[in-house]
Amino acid sequence: MNRLLIITTIPDTIRGFLLPLAHHFRFEGWQVDAMAQGVSACEECLAAFDQVWDVQWSRNPLDPQNLLLAPRTIQEVIAQKNYDIVHVHTPVAAFVTRYALRGLIKQGQPRVIYTAHGFHFYRGGQPLKNALFLTLEKLAGHWTDYLVVINHEDKEAAKHYNIVPPKQIRYMPGIGVDLEYYNFDSTPVAEVMGVYEELGIAPENPLFLSVAEFIPRKHHQDILRAFACLERSDVHLALAGDGDEEWTQQMQDLASALGIKHQVYFLGFRRDIPTLIQASIATLLVSEQEGLPRSVMESLCLETPVIGTNIRGTRDLLAGDSG
Repeated sequence: MNRLLIITTIPDTIRGFLLPLAHHFRFEGWQVDAMAQGVSACEECLAAFDQVWDVQWSRNPLDPQNLLLAPRTIQEVIAQKNYDIVHVHTPVAAFVTRYALRGLIKQGQPRVIYTAHGFHFYRGGQPLKNALFLTLEKLAGHWTDYLVVINHEDKEAAKHYNIVPPKQIRYMPGIGVDLEYYNFDSTPVAEVMGVYEELGIAPENPLFLSVAEFIPRKHHQDILRAFACLERSDVHLALAGDGDEEWTQQMQDLASALGIKHQVYFLGFRRDIPTLIQASIATLLVSEQEGLPRSVMESLCLETPVIGTNIRGTRDLLAGDSG
């Protein structure tokens, strides 16, 4: 039996993007396992994978525990399970895993595939941060069999900086969208009306939606400040997504300070994203950094206009007349 190990820094990445990959390979007869910090507490992950492995690391690339504790865990699991492919995602997990397996790369077992969901160095990024992440990517490229990139800027950057040889680069435009699930005709009108009822607003009142993790680089503060400039009491804004609790509280405080608290709804993690999108007149994504944003793809599938910042990834999707 072929064996695949999917590794991310946190289980939210698996839950949000990678479950279809696990389902596909298990259907094909593979053993598919997952590794992330706290993954054993993720019920969806437990159901989707044959086995899950917890690992101790943080999203901070400068945290010393990333290189002190995690590599040994990774090496022990790989030695025990003898995986054919190790598929890494997100910067910390991708670097630390490849560092841990650097001695095996010449042996050809396991094959190491890295999907970059948007390099953390990018045009317009902070110079010091760009230099740090570019250096790490170039170093870890020596321990990578294949690099998968999901937007044109990253594809050109990978070639320009020779992160891996060109023959090892694979361009894949995003992680895909389930067109049956994100289909305009798949959501009953009653469910869309239920969104208005939940929020306590009239269906004729405009509703804007942002679907994004609550972290600083998503720039929720820009959405709130722009929304406040409308000075329209009949317009409403819904913010879907979970993440950093401190950042979420800061945004709630900002909404209060701007006098728009009664028009802004912090929805947290939601499973009814297609319904929320269809209830909205437009979706918003004002990040400073993206790979190929799934929320934009989902909105376009549902024929909902998108307002987004002119950045890598979002630009790929909204070029021309697309948004």
